Amino acid sequence: MNPLREKIQESPVSARFLPLFVYVLIGALALLGKDWIFWGYIGKVIIGGYMVWVMRPLVKEMRWSISWEAVAVGIIIFLVWVGIDPYVPRNTLFFDDTKDSVWDPFTRFGADSTIAWALIAIRIFGMTVVVPPLEEVFYRSFLYRYSVRTDFENMPLNRFHPTAFIVVAVFFGVMHFQWLAGIICGLAYQSLVLRKNRLGDAMTAHAITNFLLGVYVVWKQGPAWKFF
Repeated sequence: MNPLREKIQESPVSARFLPLFVYVLIGALALLGKDWIFWGYIGKVIIGGYMVWVMRPLVKEMRWSISWEAVAVGIIIFLVWVGIDPYVPRNTLFFDDTKDSVWDPFTRFGADSTIAWALIAIRIFGMTVVVPPLEEVFYRSFLYRYSVRTDFENMPLNRFHPTAFIVVAVFFGVMHFQWLAGIICGLAYQSLVLRKNRLGDAMTAHAITNFLLGVYVVWKQGPAWKFF
């Protein structure tokens, strides 16, 4: 058996923590410079998709659900994310805010480049289909409950714990370049989980937000590339 698959299957904690950890670790390939900022993301999508596939039978709460609340939250968070950006300092503590760090395949490969459009399609697919289950399982299901009790699987998803609610949202926020939007996002998605007593609505809302951000970036380009 694949060593990574074995590790993921090792325990309920590994099944929810390790996939996102590996996904983020692969993202570090961008630090190699040059075109690794693009090729590294392809690796993230492939490995991330594989890990979602492996996780599915192990993480029972990782099931997509659609509701009007999920759609509304997804759209609202997109509007908040774009709307407050000009007024909030960005998280330069963990992220590089230089021109060289911007994910802009049109500048690198050309506006009419097939490679550029393929990279954008892969990016939007990854942020819409792969990222939501990985992040929602880790933050909203695992970390939220594990911070309250180590036997987290015995804690209902709809149990409200004020400290965990705030701390996990803040942690989620500072892991993003747009930190305040990330915090608001974390609070909104966790509220969906609490309201619905399931993870799927938050996954759907997350996917809608990310998809709309992807479309917005391609439409606006220029400074909007920072949302990628």
